[in-house]
Amino acid sequence: MAVVEIYTRPMCGFCYRAKKLLDSKGVSYTEYDIWAEGGRKAEMEKRSSGAQTVPQIFIDDALVGGCDDLMAAEADGSLDKLLGAAA
Repeated sequence: MAVVEIYTRPMCGFCYRAKKLLDSKGVSYTEYDIWAEGGRKAEMEKRSSGAQTVPQIFIDDALVGGCDDLMAAEADGSLDKLLGAAA
């Protein structure tokens, strides 16, 4: 199974949409709240080469990007390939 991680913050519509898509596909993921969990924002920025917006989504430690990137991957069929057995 693919390991999916998503960095989020409360009250973020884009985070909600990304999680809703993953949930609809039955994908388990680990969520990191960059507001509530000290150090997570810096960790996210380092892992994503400086991205400061949420969500930031990683599949098997590879950066997918934000919500728009996740939706584009779903639209072109590459998300299921990235998820492998998790899809």
